[in-house]
Amino acid sequence: MPRGVRRSPIERLQDEIKNTQDAIEQYKSAIKTQEEKLKQLQDEIKIEEFKEVSSLLEEKNMTILELKELLISKDVE
Repeated sequence: MPRGVRRSPIERLQDEIKNTQDAIEQYKSAIKTQEEKLKQLQDEIKIEEFKEVSSLLEEKNMTILELKELLISKDVE
């Protein structure tokens, strides 16, 4: 007994193209998500670095302006 209409090779290939396009879109979406996560992690690292610098400034009783002047004077030497 026949199970249904037999699909032509063209129909099978068109389905395969559609499946491939869908997979590509899923990968693009996954890449975008990972790029956003990467940016977020990089931003978090910057924040932690600024926290460390802020703590050091506090320990040394220095202001940001004093740090800036110190760094500028180091460049001149």
